[in-house]
Amino acid sequence: MKVVSIFLDKSNVVKDFVNTVNRFNYDVDLRSGRYVVDAKSLLGIFSLDLSNPITMEIHSDRCDDLLAALKPYLAK
Repeated sequence: MKVVSIFLDKSNVVKDFVNTVNRFNYDVDLRSGRYVVDAKSLLGIFSLDLSNPITMEIHSDRCDDLLAALKPYLAK
């Protein structure tokens, strides 16, 4: 499993993020505090606190292609 932090600060960024994640066949969760949602769920993501970075958990160790596609969303 790979764990990284991402930052989704605007609604159009969330939409682009979900479209990108849906192109890949990985199970991806987003964790904010005690809440965990499917990263492929637009409504699930909007239920999280988007004012802070969110922890993304990719349930695969070989996901470099997904991480490359999500580079614009990674928290710095």
